Amino acid sequence: MKFCYFDESGMGDESYLVMAGIIVDAQRMHITKDVWADFLERLSKVVGRKVDEFHSREFYRGNGVWRDMDGARRAKIIEAVLNWVEKRKHACVFSGINKAVYETVLKNDDRLKQCTSPWCVAAMHCTLQVQKHHQREAKTKGHSVLIFDREVKEEIHLSLLIHKPPEWLDTYYNRDKKQTALDQIVDVPFFADSKHILLVQVADLFAYILRTSSEIQDGLIEEKYKDEGGKMQDWSGRIAKIALPRSSRYPAKGRCQAGQLFWDLAPSPIRELG
Repeated sequence: MKFCYFDESGMGDESYLVMAGIIVDAQRMHITKDVWADFLERLSKVVGRKVDEFHSREFYRGNGVWRDMDGARRAKIIEAVLNWVEKRKHACVFSGINKAVYETVLKNDDRLKQCTSPWCVAAMHCTLQVQKHHQREAKTKGHSVLIFDREVKEEIHLSLLIHKPPEWLDTYYNRDKKQTALDQIVDVPFFADSKHILLVQVADLFAYILRTSSEIQDGLIEEKYKDEGGKMQDWSGRIAKIALPRSSRYPAKGRCQAGQLFWDLAPSPIRELG
């Protein structure tokens, strides 16, 4: 069994919304949670204040409790988080939405109206990737529990979509005639405060990196320091290397209609990550 922890970046005025998830095998859950809690404890000692939650935006920009930590040191901590995930061989998943494209397509595409919001579209895309990849695993090893940061207005919508997914999503994972819809997803998704679900905070960092990198590459925001875009691209590349295969996310060819929709909605830097 797998546990998949999700968070997003770009719910405000940003041009793009990106959702990312960290996938952990159930057998390694306790060790992973304990090590991350220890990591936050060590950060607390560095800044001289209790750090209960790792907010990527505040951390990366050096705001709040991180104001006295220079950029070079913050970059090293991000490197440490990436190393931490890589060494534990956790996988990840991600999806991106260009909000302007979403609004344009929404006018004439009833499929998007069923999903109700860019957040739900990204969440469903991540869910489909998990389903598509994990259904290949034997017996119940691919069964996955989805855990999202609490988004009160979105909880009901996503839960209903996963409980009774629209038929147009079936082609994304080549659903068999005798196969129950989304049969690798355990029950409905769970929602919790990220302060209490530590791995959601790692997903938050990944989503922030992927979104910011894409917006810099597409000229939507300016670099805050020299070669920020290059550093962000390097980090994004490392995230892509531990992600589920591109064929489960944005296949370069042979896309079904559902896959084509997610491709069309994605910022090009996101969908082109190998």
